[in-house]
Amino acid sequence: MLEGGEVDVDASMPGSMTWRLVGPFRGGRVVAVAGHPTEVGTFYFGACAGGVWKTTNAGDYWENISDGYFNTAAVGAIAVAPSDPNVIYVGMGETSIRGDVSHGDGVYRSTDGGQTWRHVGLPETQSISTIRVHPTDPDLVYVAAFGHVWGPNPERGVYRSRDGGSSWTQVLHTSDGAGAIDLAMDPNNPRVLYAAMWDAQRYPHALRSGGPNSGIFKTTDGGDTWQELTRNPGLPTGVLGKIGIAASAKPGRVWALVESEDGALFRSDDGGANWQR
Repeated sequence: MLEGGEVDVDASMPGSMTWRLVGPFRGGRVVAVAGHPTEVGTFYFGACAGGVWKTTNAGDYWENISDGYFNTAAVGAIAVAPSDPNVIYVGMGETSIRGDVSHGDGVYRSTDGGQTWRHVGLPETQSISTIRVHPTDPDLVYVAAFGHVWGPNPERGVYRSRDGGSSWTQVLHTSDGAGAIDLAMDPNNPRVLYAAMWDAQRYPHALRSGGPNSGIFKTTDGGDTWQELTRNPGLPTGVLGKIGIAASAKPGRVWALVESEDGALFRSDDGGANWQR
């Protein structure tokens, strides 16, 4: 399954492919990857403790491009603006909330392909899972913020900026204990977005995953209003935990990978109104 698209893939293909490590070899586990929309060898890599790295030759050589600009090292999300690939957004703080998770300090923006960076706000979000940029407007950006890992805080949910990060509006917030863990934009209509909220908290020796404020939400007006899809027909009826969401290029098709006692991968072909396992 490819986000934003759908292709037929031979199930035996992964086993017949040859893989090699292309680095970089420092920085820790991979938490974010983004590619240039037209330059096939240009990629950006976000590490849990090593900032942002860039390659222009498909991984033969990597260069750290965040040193000297970022105040924290843990990267949670990277997004390249489709209409202007010189514009890059990076959300700080990983959302794989292990016992040694590192927090971040908001969002950074580059307008020169990663040569320089500017901090553009949301410092108290601490953990950012996903960033989506409008396909034709590089200044219209959405951020899915999980928030504080170790306890409740109000700076979490989905944020929107219409001016490249100069100002932000919190457009979706379910509770101070649940944050946005994924965000998908409809490839056919950028005003349609799907958000996954996760009610969770990290403790020194445990993780609480799931609660009444986990769920799936949809907007059809660019984030001004949201409709909850959580209990629509076909989805699990019990307590929900972490959710992954993806919107297909096929109109109306949405995928949700749901953690629950009866969780599974679910598909909707009518924009989230009905689901099937």
